Amino acid sequence: MNARERIEALLEMYELNAKVLSEMLGMKRPQAIYDILNGKTKSITENMAIKIVSVFSDLNKTWLLTGEGDILKEPKHNVIFKKSFVDTGSGFQKKNQGALYTMIPIFELEATAGFYSLYNDLSSNVADYISIPNLPPVDGAIYARGDSMSPLIASGDIVIFKKVELQPGNILWGHIYIVSYSIDGDTYTVVKYIRQSKRDGYIRLESFNTRYDPLEIPVSSINALALVKASITFHTIG
Repeated sequence: MNARERIEALLEMYELNAKVLSEMLGMKRPQAIYDILNGKTKSITENMAIKIVSVFSDLNKTWLLTGEGDILKEPKHNVIFKKSFVDTGSGFQKKNQGALYTMIPIFELEATAGFYSLYNDLSSNVADYISIPNLPPVDGAIYARGDSMSPLIASGDIVIFKKVELQPGNILWGHIYIVSYSIDGDTYTVVKYIRQSKRDGYIRLESFNTRYDPLEIPVSSINALALVKASITFHTIG
């Protein structure tokens, strides 16, 4: 990956343009960035790299200078570059446009000590990856089990989640969450709507499948919480 592609990747990842990036780096004119983007300058200088990582502290300076390693110091997910096909007059060929897709890890929940363990360590037991365009930032995905949210979310569907800090006011009432909680020494992981309870210090868990009765649990019993941002339903087995 050359210098132009690395700057393009940076701009795409942070949703910036050359002018805004230059302003953030304290440059009076964006010409230095434009020179890299149009191929006039073939490398990123040490001084420019220092300025960039001082603003974007999660960026890997070695990658920025050489293209080696990961784009981030500690990437949460693998990152790949989008390919598109262009008509060259002699057939279609792949052309690198430098656009980033974030690969969302799908975790094997059965291989962990439950969602609580996964919530605290998103670096292990990755079964696969999936990429979805235009999806807001997420932390990962798991396979749904059971039919309490069926047919909205069926067993085997992929549930994509964003971790939520266990703090007052963080719950969006009426939304679907992955909830891990402990009652009488047993730990449960469920996918449910969370609604307000009339009882102080409790929340109400509701299923989409009306065969299941609502359940109220103490907020204090929750040990992991994640907002469901999307789900993928499979309509065939193979």
